[in-house]
Amino acid sequence: MSFFSILFALLIEQARPLKDANFLHTQVRSALFWAVRQLDTGQDSHARLAWGAVVLLPAALTALVHWGLLLWLGWIAAVIWNVAVLYLTLGFRQFSHHFTDIRDALDAGDEDAARSLLAQWMQIDVSDLPRSEIVRQVIAHSVLNAHRCVFGVFAWYSLLSGLGLGPAGAVMYRLAEYFSSIAKRPVSPESLLLSPVLRDYVASWWELIDWFPARLTAMGFAFVGSFEDAIDRWRKFEAAVPGDNDGIVLAATAGAVHIGLTDVDVQNAAPAPRLGHLRAIVGLVWRTVVMWMVILALLSLARLLG
Repeated sequence: MSFFSILFALLIEQARPLKDANFLHTQVRSALFWAVRQLDTGQDSHARLAWGAVVLLPAALTALVHWGLLLWLGWIAAVIWNVAVLYLTLGFRQFSHHFTDIRDALDAGDEDAARSLLAQWMQIDVSDLPRSEIVRQVIAHSVLNAHRCVFGVFAWYSLLSGLGLGPAGAVMYRLAEYFSSIAKRPVSPESLLLSPVLRDYVASWWELIDWFPARLTAMGFAFVGSFEDAIDRWRKFEAAVPGDNDGIVLAATAGAVHIGLTDVDVQNAAPAPRLGHLRAIVGLVWRTVVMWMVILALLSLARLLG
């Protein structure tokens, strides 16, 4: 079920990508803001309650719907539910248009347009960035988005689906990631105000939930890229900056395509990214997708034959 659900969801997402400001994502944002305003009092117990209401409750409801469909309507209905949830939680098209627009601007030699597009995407000031740093930022941001929107969802969906929980893992992972991104945003008049207790709680749980997917993504990049260099960069980064999941993904990426992405790479005089490396990153990500799909297909076949 996992293989076909992911395959159909990816195919539908490529044909009919979700818009950035779609109805469901707007409702998720509104529900998260409402839950935080109602439950965040600065106490540990209320932080646990808020995080559970935002992340665990929707995941549990998703699993209940999966069980209900499987029990009353059969596995075909359950597969359709899995595909629908995966369509809403994973996909390249949720971020790839930013990557493509910036790459096209750099290809055309329009660095000002590339900086403007990068600033809109990352919501930071990039007006003084040189060309090589623009490329580095685009690669880093794209790889992390591929990890969070695709490979992290693959990992938790496959894990909990194998335990009979349907697409609950995909929902849990994306909601935990979204809650973490909200908690990390700088305080502004428009931002959601979280207590320090809740911010720390959200960050610690996201670090725990992303621990396994980050290493799985890094291992995938190593397998389809330069394996020895990727593992070496990973090892050196983790020794220098232990516990940084994003950094491990970037370090493995850097080694896989022989560029410098992290501060540790810069200290070791790794080559700066160039425009041609953007295409190398696209190939790296797609090869990793194909690899994991083949692995899922083999596991599904072994399960059927067994």
